[in-house]
Amino acid sequence: MRSGRRLLGLSFRFVLLLVIQGLVILALAAILPGVKTPSFEAAVLVAAAMALINALLWPVVIRVALPLTVFTFGLGSLIFSAGTVALGFYVVDGTRIPIGGDLAIAFAMALVSMLIAPLLDVDGDAQHLRVVRRRVRHGRKANRSEVPGVILFEIDGLGETVLREAVRDGHVPTIARWLDDGTHKVLGWECDLSSQTGASQAGLLLGSNWDMPAFRWYEKESGRTLVSNHPADAAEIERRRSSGAGLLAAGGTSRGNMFSGDAPRCTATMSVIRDRSRSKSADFFAYFSDPYGFLRTICLSLADIAYEWRAARRQRRSGAEHVERGGAYPLIRAAIAVVMRDLNVALLMADIVEGVPASYATFVGYDEVAHHSGIREPDALAVLKRHDRQLERLERAVAQAPRPYHLVVLSDHGQTQGAPFRARYGVTLEQLVDGALARGRAHAPAAVDEAWGDVGAVLADARQEPGLGGRALARATRGRAVQGTVALGPNREALAERDARQAGPTGPDRPGASGASGGTGAATAPGAAGEPGAPTPDSEQEAIVMVSGPLGLIYLPRSPERLTLEQISDAHPALLDTLTAHPGIGFAMVRSRERGAVAIGAAGRRWLADDAVEGEDPLADFGPHVADHLRRHDSFPHCPDILVNSMYDPAADEVAPFEEFMGSHGGLGGPQMHPFAVVPTEWPEPAAPIVGVEAMHEALRDWLAQLDGQTQS
Repeated sequence: MRSGRRLLGLSFRFVLLLVIQGLVILALAAILPGVKTPSFEAAVLVAAAMALINALLWPVVIRVALPLTVFTFGLGSLIFSAGTVALGFYVVDGTRIPIGGDLAIAFAMALVSMLIAPLLDVDGDAQHLRVVRRRVRHGRKANRSEVPGVILFEIDGLGETVLREAVRDGHVPTIARWLDDGTHKVLGWECDLSSQTGASQAGLLLGSNWDMPAFRWYEKESGRTLVSNHPADAAEIERRRSSGAGLLAAGGTSRGNMFSGDAPRCTATMSVIRDRSRSKSADFFAYFSDPYGFLRTICLSLADIAYEWRAARRQRRSGAEHVERGGAYPLIRAAIAVVMRDLNVALLMADIVEGVPASYATFVGYDEVAHHSGIREPDALAVLKRHDRQLERLERAVAQAPRPYHLVVLSDHGQTQGAPFRARYGVTLEQLVDGALARGRAHAPAAVDEAWGDVGAVLADARQEPGLGGRALARATRGRAVQGTVALGPNREALAERDARQAGPTGPDRPGASGASGGTGAATAPGAAGEPGAPTPDSEQEAIVMVSGPLGLIYLPRSPERLTLEQISDAHPALLDTLTAHPGIGFAMVRSRERGAVAIGAAGRRWLADDAVEGEDPLADFGPHVADHLRRHDSFPHCPDILVNSMYDPAADEVAPFEEFMGSHGGLGGPQMHPFAVVPTEWPEPAAPIVGVEAMHEALRDWLAQLDGQTQS
């Protein structure tokens, strides 16, 4: 009887949805030129005919048109949806509607379905989940098990403090419900220096982030600049760090991550984009299996662009501190916060329906928006709420899985609020270093933008897929293909400069130039400056300055070795004093020839070998584990000659990032070091506080192993 009542209720809601869609068709027919206005009954029948056509024809069409549909990023879905409208009108009363009218009605129907279906408790993902079930039916049989699978849903850049505030204030109702129901708990942990996605995901997924001093860094022995989210560099980093037994090695999937976790199946994962045996962009199938799916995403993207314009205008008019958010930023924000989010969710739902043991996906929308607006601004919290809604979609998909599932939400690092260094003090770190050099000049290589890089990597993944769509996309992006990625926006200039710096016999691709070896992270030095085959610095280039949020790396490239405190003081007597005396800099770390690493502030020093303090401790405000983080960093083969961390004001909980961000991470100070994990309540508490991503990796491995052991026992 309960099943009968549920079926009756669902049928009533579907009929009501058809009535609403019929009213929309009537309204649009009345205002669109060349479209004959049908009767109300005919309009409802058109809506029903469209639903029937989608149910019967779409599974057949998608089998034939999938390659073109996927690699044109939804163009096939767009054409099919418009054709469905035209066919629906023709079937009902023989009406022919003009091209453009059918497209407008298709958009409107997608918008109505998106807004109304959840209110009527109609599962908008049901259609494409049915298609996915058919496609993975053999995998479903193989994965049928009582051992729970795990979906790891990473919200990039969300700190523990902001999460707890969001739970309290209603911005993450799904997570709040889990906590209220007692099914989940929040565990805080501390990431490493540097507090950014490259180092954190290498540790979480591969189990090692050794010798990753920042998001981007310079390697003296090869003259090479490594950038964590550049596909060629990510592949090299994974080669160095992977043991082959990463978090996802046992049949897992990697979706939209920087590193693969040794997963055998990956999509839009930076480190394996060029490995066609593992990276399969055809897995985008789930996203395009619903004919309204892409139209819905377009509607949401346009709404996100409008929301960004409004939020930026509100911030400017209020007189609040802000950074530039114009140009193409609203477009890239929509691509990151909406399109890539929907792609990842569709892939995760397909993984659930197939029953894969573990899947890890990164959602970068909150991180991207918080960088530009601020970590607690309304538009950043709105993006966070939309991420939370995706968890409900995954919950519904679990009901169709061949095994039970645990949903885990975690972050890789947090963000700390604060206006940029340049806005506060009228100078960049590069300019500050340049003015303090005794000779030569400082150079800051053009930075590869993370958001543009993420979108370019997705295109690079898709353009390598065999078939008509992949070849067409490859031709369309041929002029933008650079070092294994597609260079978009400001990245074209940055990657062109990188190409120029690293080209020729002195670049990183020369024989023997491998940077650091795998496994232990020990450095290899193919040639010292002045030796045959070694990179030769620019005749006036005395310092290379690279920044990652509030973290600054200063390399003096004329020496093939890391310079000591004494050597730096001899070569550039004013450099360290200028840096450490500046109010925007909390401390600088260098290595003394006699006493090892030292953190120097404006009014004192802390010697890291024995924690002896002279004057005021420059690390006093940066947390209890700061000295351990710096000692570990100092041991890296590619630690810079001078490591600089921006000031941190504990009263205001603010830093002064060296990049043009309002919310930032990468260094020390405040919530950027404090991510979280929302895990099932029955998972045991760690024996000790989790400090460092490698410790978090081990905790995750232990939890996953215990799931298997508990089921078998």
